[in-house]
Parts: sequence; C-alpha cells; structure tokens
Amino acid sequence: MKARRIILSMATVLGLGVAQTAFAQDVPENIKIGITTFTSGPASVFGVPAQAAAEMIAENINEAGGIQGVPVELHFVDEGAGAETLTTEVRRLVQDLDVDVMMAAISSGNCINLTPLLEDLEVLNILWDCGTQRIFEEAEYKYNFRTQANATPEMMAALLYLLKTIPDFETIAVINQDYAWGRDSWELFSSALMKLKPDVQVVAELFPRLGAPDFSAEISRLLATQPDVILSTSWGGDLDTLVQQASQRGLFQNSTFVLPLAESSIQRLGGVLPDGVIIGARGDHYFLHPELRDDKNLGDFVERFRKRTGNYPIYPAFHMAQAFAALQAAYDKAADANGGKFPDRAQVLEAMEGLEFQGYGRPLTIREDNQALEAQLIGVSRTVDGYDFPIMDDMMIFGAADIMAPAGENSLDWIGTLDPSFIDTEVTEYKHEE
Repeated sequence: MKARRIILSMATVLGLGVAQTAFAQDVPENIKIGITTFTSGPASVFGVPAQAAAEMIAENINEAGGIQGVPVELHFVDEGAGAETLTTEVRRLVQDLDVDVMMAAISSGNCINLTPLLEDLEVLNILWDCGTQRIFEEAEYKYNFRTQANATPEMMAALLYLLKTIPDFETIAVINQDYAWGRDSWELFSSALMKLKPDVQVVAELFPRLGAPDFSAEISRLLATQPDVILSTSWGGDLDTLVQQASQRGLFQNSTFVLPLAESSIQRLGGVLPDGVIIGARGDHYFLHPELRDDKNLGDFVERFRKRTGNYPIYPAFHMAQAFAALQAAYDKAADANGGKFPDRAQVLEAMEGLEFQGYGRPLTIREDNQALEAQLIGVSRTVDGYDFPIMDDMMIFGAADIMAPAGENSLDWIGTLDPSFIDTEVTEYKHEE
C-alpha cells in the first residue's frame, strides 16, 4: 500500500469515504478521539500549538466528509494538570466516554505511565509525540503505536551532525531537564559519543528540575568550565528561559550549543537565538522542508495554521498531523480489508500493524515493534531576510533505519556495537536557498 497523506481540502475523503460506507452496518455517529497535550504551565507553549493543529485538522476532515464518512469528535486532557489528574481523566475518557482512540502523550514520563494503562483498557493509543525509547524496548504492546521517532534517532542525528561539522571539539557539557526525557536522551547521546569520539571530556552534567524559572547557577558553572560544546535536549518554556538567560550572560560566545528540540522555540526566541546553533526538529518535518517546501499540501497546512494561530507550525503540530494521517490511513486500510464497509475497532487496530502513511515530511512506516521509522532533519540557526527569527540552514536529513536500533534491540546495547565508522553514515545535505 502506498503511503497516505493528510490533505486539508474538500477532496480528501469526499466521494471515497461516503461511498464506501453507504451500505455499511453499525456505522457510529462519530469517531471519538481523546488527546492529551499541555494546555497549561510552561510546556503549553509546546502543547497549545499541537491542540490548535488537532482542531484544525479535525475541522477539515469533517468538512471533507469525515473518516470513511464518519465525523471525528475531539476530547482534550491537559497534561499540565499533574500525573494523578491526567490518569483519572484518561481513564474517564476510555471508560465513561468510550473513546475509539487515544492520542497520548507529550511528556515521556506521562507516556511511561499511560502506555500500560491504555494497554490494560484495551483501547488503541497513538503515542503522538513523546520521545523515550523505553516504551517499546522494555515491553511488547498490542494497543500502543508510535507515529514518530523515538529518542535514539533524534539523538544520533544531533550527534552525527556535530561530529560531521565540528569534529575537533574536546570538551562537552549537558544541561537537561531532570526527568525521564532529560536523563534518557543524555544517556543515549553520551554513550554514543564515547563510542565515536572516546577522547572527549565531559566537564559538567547539570539537571535542573523540570519547569525551573532560573538557570543562574548552571550558567555560572558552564561559564567557569567553558566547554567547547553544550548539549541541551530541553524543550518548551524551559528551553526558552535557558536560551534567554544564557544569551544575556554571553554563554553562546564561548561554546557551540546543540539543541535537538529547538525548532519548536525559534519563533518565540526570535533574535535572542544567535546564528550557528545546531537545532533539530524531532523528525524531518519543518515549514521550510528542503524537499517539500514547494509541495501544495505542506503549503496549505502552513498557511491554514498560520492564519489560525499567527505562527508557523512547529514540530508538535507536525507530530499531531502525523498522528491523524496514521489514523486516517488505518481506517482506510481496514475498510479496504473489510470489503469497503466501515471497520470495527479490532479491524482498525489490526490495520495499524505495518501501516504506511505520510504527514508533511517523508513517508513513514510502523515496523513490527509498533515503532514508526521517521527521518531526521537537523541544521544550524541562520538569520535571513524575510523572517524575524532564525531559520534552519546547512541542513542534513538522515534516513531513520540508519540511525536507530533495529526492532527488538535495546538502544544502549545497539549503541555499544558502534565504532567511529558510524560517523560516515550517509546523509542528504541542503542549503536554505537551494
């Protein structure tokens, strides 16, 4: 089956979905979708754009006739409310509201908690954004599927970009949020670094609490140690605050920063983020995607999102689009297998296995461990005419299968097999204006 794409136009489903379901039995009034995202707290700068994307996509799906002729209905839960409230609300959506599918979550910690719960509740769950690789490496799941990459290829892309472009650095420090994502992403990055460039010295490992408002102590430590490279996989309001305070104290003048999640912050930071910072997009989606910038579907999505929010879409919005693209593709695949009739939940669940779909980047495939293969785009910040914030330039796109552990293998074990020849991993390179 060819990869399917979300197309925000009246022609997406009209004629196809309606015709296929005209004589189907037991067609529901709607497809109920529960979505967890941050709508409060520092992480809301990340979660609210994702909610806006979900609402926009759902509206356009319904205008086009629904999924297989059935409209979608969204129900949001705020991840910022805390773990106990989040768990209670997710359980309520499944048991009381009887949602057809969940999309959870942003936070890696929340994913670790919710994934076994949703497995026990026997409801399809799309892990639409969280990055921890531990989900499918520590357990096998039937009802949980991830529609984007995990932390391993995201960290490998950042590390390879650093080693390909600045190979002679001697010292490095990390400043990460003190929770599952911050700890796990550093373990992956540092373990691979020691295999590929073992002579590098780690001069500081700093883990401020999640949501910290002040990084003065950490910045003072980094100014004192003056590492050649500073890595931070922080995101949302924490990353914004870190960059602003580091810029005020001149930290960017002393070290090269590697910020694998900074694509989501560049618009908010504007000119505070200097040129030459290595930034990633947690996938290959980007509103100026070098391979798809002239693609009408991407252009329409960017235009609609910007009209709705006043901003260009960032990677949480693109991850949300990928989740919906996968859901649409699964219903279409299940309906095809069901003789054109509207599929039941078991048939949709079965269709998720080996699913091929496409959002607004390269096509994706869900492999046998329920983990999607997603390419990785990474580049450096650059000030150019036409934008009041840095864009990504000197970009590289790495193929997913080249930089992640194979299905069934533990990422750290796989990293342990690497040697410096891994630095020569094939990559496609792009300039902003080419």
